[in-house]
Amino acid sequence: MKQIVQPVSGGRVQVLDVPAPVIGPAQVLVRTVASVISPGTERAVTALARSSLLAKARARPDLARQVVRKAQSEGIPAAARAVRSRLAADLPLGYSAAGLVVEVGDAVEGIAVGQLVATGGAGHASHAEFQAVPGLLCAAVPGGVPAEDAAFATLASIPLHALRLSGAGLGSKVVVLGLGLVGQLAARLAKASGCDVAGIDPDPFARETAAQAGVLALDESGDATTDQILSWSRGRGADAVLVCAADRSPRPMSRAPALCRDRAAVVMVGDVGMPSSRAPFYDRELSVLFARSYGPGRYDPSYEAWGVDYPVGHVRWTEGRNQEAVLQLLASGRLRVADLVTHSFGIGEADAAFRLLEERTEPCLAIRLSYPAASHPADRDRPVRLRPSAADRPLPGVGWIGAGAFSTGTLLPAFRDAGFERFVVVATASGVSARRAAERHGFEKAVSGAAAVIDDPDVSVVVIATPHEVHAELARRALSAGRDVWCEKPLALTGDDLDEVEKAWRGSGRQLALGFNRRWSPAVQAAQRVLAEVTAPKLIVYRIAAGRVPDGHWYLDRRQGGRLLGEVCHFVDLAQALVGADIEDASGVLTGDAAQGNDGVAVALRFADGSVASIAYGSTPPVAGKERIEVLAGSRQVIIEDFRSMLVNGRTLWRGRQDKGHSGHAAAFRQAVRGGAEIPTEAMLGAMRATIRAAARAREA
Repeated sequence: MKQIVQPVSGGRVQVLDVPAPVIGPAQVLVRTVASVISPGTERAVTALARSSLLAKARARPDLARQVVRKAQSEGIPAAARAVRSRLAADLPLGYSAAGLVVEVGDAVEGIAVGQLVATGGAGHASHAEFQAVPGLLCAAVPGGVPAEDAAFATLASIPLHALRLSGAGLGSKVVVLGLGLVGQLAARLAKASGCDVAGIDPDPFARETAAQAGVLALDESGDATTDQILSWSRGRGADAVLVCAADRSPRPMSRAPALCRDRAAVVMVGDVGMPSSRAPFYDRELSVLFARSYGPGRYDPSYEAWGVDYPVGHVRWTEGRNQEAVLQLLASGRLRVADLVTHSFGIGEADAAFRLLEERTEPCLAIRLSYPAASHPADRDRPVRLRPSAADRPLPGVGWIGAGAFSTGTLLPAFRDAGFERFVVVATASGVSARRAAERHGFEKAVSGAAAVIDDPDVSVVVIATPHEVHAELARRALSAGRDVWCEKPLALTGDDLDEVEKAWRGSGRQLALGFNRRWSPAVQAAQRVLAEVTAPKLIVYRIAAGRVPDGHWYLDRRQGGRLLGEVCHFVDLAQALVGADIEDASGVLTGDAAQGNDGVAVALRFADGSVASIAYGSTPPVAGKERIEVLAGSRQVIIEDFRSMLVNGRTLWRGRQDKGHSGHAAAFRQAVRGGAEIPTEAMLGAMRATIRAAARAREA
């Protein structure tokens, strides 16, 4: 399928041929009929992508701070790799569209295949031939509303939410500052709600369009315009001002107080700056409100990703119900949008559409994109081939599921270093990242969905590097299909799922490796040689200062098991490798708030030979190193400092660059796949089972 993206590194907008997305249980797959380019928002996105690194850092200081923290904890080269990975990504453009339902997730209600729906959400309702959209951001389109009009539903939900926040109702005087597309929709929605509406904009075309819809359209002439607003409002001033301008300066917000009556509402809708003086707002006791996108539910993963709706008795107007309200206004004829379309393009003409936005050579409001009807339902399932098949290369052929930063920045290079030569196919949830991963990392083709990787006849090794909740199911399916499997940690989130994977592995005759790479660190292997000479039980103290998980990271999704299951399993396995005996018992105690990324845990392990280990894991910034391991064994004191050095009784026996064993682990896996020494799967399964037991006890404590 075709999709429009903006490379984060800059350059022009591109139309890519990518695999169609695969939906989750709370999503709907939609074949797009029409989408609308929002000039203000999408111009801002493309302009930021084309700006310098310094400008990007100023615009996103949160990301800049993440880079600094990574440099402090893992070094400048690791931070530089993270930045390069980020710049190599693409931004899917678009967030307001309409189309026909192709497939419905198991957890979605009220949506049927073949139905025309309005869709919303950045990263979901993209300018693409197919969309995977949260079920709560799909609204059924009433009869008589064409898809071209329904595609405005999400865009119009933005000013509708702002209008609701303002409290304006029948007879209210509403001023709209800025008559771009969102401002035009705000004015029309206010009129449809029974308000008297005035709009202010310096652009003659914008004023003319608003006037044709019955809005008092005024030029911005300072005091003269203020006098016109006072006259129009019988000397009182506006009941509400909706600031819909796209101006990063504080001028639009500074303008608002003079237009308001006492105790009016000012709602910031556009991306504008805040004035430094509070006095004009204080003097009239104005309520200053910020409209957050389409309405309640926006940026809430429980609503958008998990499909948990808010009870209507508690939250009447969610973002999804705002979509429905817009569609109902369109169906009744109280809202018109067709005349706001100034330009139309096919998806293949995206470059011309976005060049029009950039150059501003002619008046422009809404730009509508159209899409060809799919010639056959199977079109969306076809792989995107990037290079010819390399069946003549030595086996194994590698299939890759998941192409995140760790997967492509650390794991893929380790596999190449280990001697894997044929990379057959890569799959991700979005399709765009699969296409880019295939281009940049030498895969023959990109596909949508894990099944296409597991079932590919040229694939003998499957690498699973996805979010955690699907690890067990994908590993079980790949083993059952006769594939050797490398699964990033954790292998499973429950004991039952781990049992199913173990059963599939024992019945498959294939290799199963978990992503417990630290066993293969040179510092650890040097320590193992020293500890092998000691027969006495060992005492291990393992401290990890992991740092905070950034806000919005998928690790904070409770479905992924949290950091205890997702990361601490690593350290449990390493403690077992250093002891050299099976784990007999494990327990854990939690501290902090896992939902905020502040979680910490203490894990205690007892081994069959009488050894014990304690693991202290926290989100403290790693200012003094991330990991420190101390082993007391007989007369030996072994210390591993962040995998950069290994000391015995205070004397350095190994020192080198930080190496956590990724390449060594991949080399051992390749050797096992080719019939050499096997991966210690039994021990790794034991470490995973001990971690699940510790997590269960921690929750019970």
